[in-house]
Amino acid sequence: MKYQEGMLVPNALKDQVIMISGGGTGLGAAMGRYFLSLGAKLVICSRNIDVLNKAARAMEKEIGGEVFPLACDLRDYEQVAKMYEQGLAHYGKVDAVVNNAAANFISPTNRLSSNAFHTIVDIVLKGTANLTLVAGKNWIKEKAAGTFLNIVTTYAFTGSAYVVPSASAKAGVLAMTRSLAVEWAPYNIRSNAIAPGPFPTSGAWERLLPGELAEKFDPARKNPLGRVGEHQELANLAAYLVSPFSAYINGEIITIDGGEWLQGAGQFNGLKAIKPEWWDAMDAKRKKK
Repeated sequence: MKYQEGMLVPNALKDQVIMISGGGTGLGAAMGRYFLSLGAKLVICSRNIDVLNKAARAMEKEIGGEVFPLACDLRDYEQVAKMYEQGLAHYGKVDAVVNNAAANFISPTNRLSSNAFHTIVDIVLKGTANLTLVAGKNWIKEKAAGTFLNIVTTYAFTGSAYVVPSASAKAGVLAMTRSLAVEWAPYNIRSNAIAPGPFPTSGAWERLLPGELAEKFDPARKNPLGRVGEHQELANLAAYLVSPFSAYINGEIITIDGGEWLQGAGQFNGLKAIKPEWWDAMDAKRKKK
């Protein structure tokens, strides 16, 4: 299948330095591997340096290139500033930042403690804001072009029950993306976002839907295309949006979900469950009238 293959030309990201939060696992690592294969150099950050080191060595062994792992708690602005300065000192520049780090769990909101709610908001919204402020201020000070790519979610613009902290935080990131796209464009800084649908990763999906829930709420069953996303599909879109090829795209939130959220949004979309013979009966009734 073509969508399982890389789509950009070789060396499309040659010599670009891309910083990815949450870059050691899941979708962050998938994007990083593809960026690396296109000639980029990476800074990957999260709180767990062991995970980052393991991911960096695996990427370099598999693909080549250079990956610089740095531990950082994104909720702490001073740690973020120090981490960014280390990346800057190592490579001499940072061309793009992918705000990918996130946290989430499914729960009725009335069961959540204030600490649980605030933890999700702090990682997703505050963490993104911290890294965005650090990078953006540096680019503006140095008169350097830069690109932000923020990973949000489709329920950032619809809302969703049972993931209220995540929905609230991601909606904030979406608003930040659009706002800064206008405010910082004169500095040659672009801001875009991707809203992925279901792209299962072993760690995140096992935590969100443990045990039998994963089968009972299989997202492929409610997707118009009848499948979930392949990591390469998301990596292809991300690579395009951080590349010079997308230089005129700014302030966009691009959904990649097979049509899942639109299916849920349409008032009568559930009618796909109606059997052909029922449609025949309704047609006959209308014609009779």
